[in-house]
Amino acid sequence: MLNCGTTTTALISVIRYCTRCGAGVSFIVPAGDSLPRHVCPACGHIHYENPRLVVGCVAEYDGCILLCRRAIEPRLGFWTLPAGFMENGETTADAARRETWEEAGARIIVDAPFAMISIAHINQVHLFYRGHLATEEYSAGEESLEVALFRPESIPWPEISFHSVGVCLERYLADRARGEYRFHESELPPLPCP
Repeated sequence: MLNCGTTTTALISVIRYCTRCGAGVSFIVPAGDSLPRHVCPACGHIHYENPRLVVGCVAEYDGCILLCRRAIEPRLGFWTLPAGFMENGETTADAARRETWEEAGARIIVDAPFAMISIAHINQVHLFYRGHLATEEYSAGEESLEVALFRPESIPWPEISFHSVGVCLERYLADRARGEYRFHESELPPLPCP
């Protein structure tokens, strides 16, 4: 989920063969369109690719926020909110509940959408809900090394996995301190390469 210094034009995916007939595809602007797409010259099928939706939740229990230490790349060993790619056939709220269960072994009650962060240079949109644990039970799933509840002053900021997670947590804690939550929308630019 971290890319640095790339532009949208550099993030063209590589589709080589048509998923319908197996012929080689061309990267062209189809008739009636304004953007280049992978088009099959044999059967005419247009292979559309759209941004991926990552969905998660800022889940609280007794004033603490649930975080997971990642057991997978990217950012292995860093802390994150429970989140992941939305699956076909589920709502965004269902995705937030499923990801929290899979990564943190926690059942949550989704309260409201909280933050939407567009990350155009990696073709992703991150949507975070506000919610709370239905019970105090949680445990590390396959994608987590450990799971813990953190008081705001104990959040391991230098070890937060992704910029979008840090932005979401900062806005969440600011809203919580004000006693009023609102919906936040942001765009994240590419990070500079080291």
